[in-house]
Amino acid sequence: MDFGSITTGSGNGGQKATAIMNGSVSRPTFTGGNGSIHQGGGASPCAACKLLRRRCVESCIFAPHFPADDPLKFASVHRVFGASNVSKMLQELPLDQRGDAVSSMVYEANARIRDPIYGCVGAIANLQRQVLHLQTQLAVSQAQTVYAQLQYEQILSSMVASRECTSSTPPASHEEEDTSSLRLSSDTFTYQ
Repeated sequence: MDFGSITTGSGNGGQKATAIMNGSVSRPTFTGGNGSIHQGGGASPCAACKLLRRRCVESCIFAPHFPADDPLKFASVHRVFGASNVSKMLQELPLDQRGDAVSSMVYEANARIRDPIYGCVGAIANLQRQVLHLQTQLAVSQAQTVYAQLQYEQILSSMVASRECTSSTPPASHEEEDTSSLRLSSDTFTYQ
């Protein structure tokens, strides 16, 4: 059952609150100009505001990137970078680049937590070692392929050469022998 909507504020920057009752009391939902949804009265703040124990306001810079259902995402970023530094970084970026920046910060923070000494540099170095190993394996395989092709060509050319040698000298044929001097006597062959 919908009991209507309430608009607060002035101009196009105002907030629209819609209360929907289904037998129990619910808090109004506020939808801002940027499409982000916040629960009024602090019912469901974003993960950042929840961890920092503060009220999540309409203009919260963390809300679009750190939803309430994934609190570990902000916790790792806050642990490594600090909420103030993350807020400053996000404010300096255009809106369309903030999502990528948050993804990068989350990856870097998780890598730093897993490997406190090297962080994401350790992961990058590991990937570079794997690339080098695979390039070496590829070079060895290519060299083996070239070697096998050369061996095949040598065997093929030696087979062709041996056939040419045997075909240039005529084989001894029994049909070409002079049989006119061969006479048959009673028990033996005699030559004249």
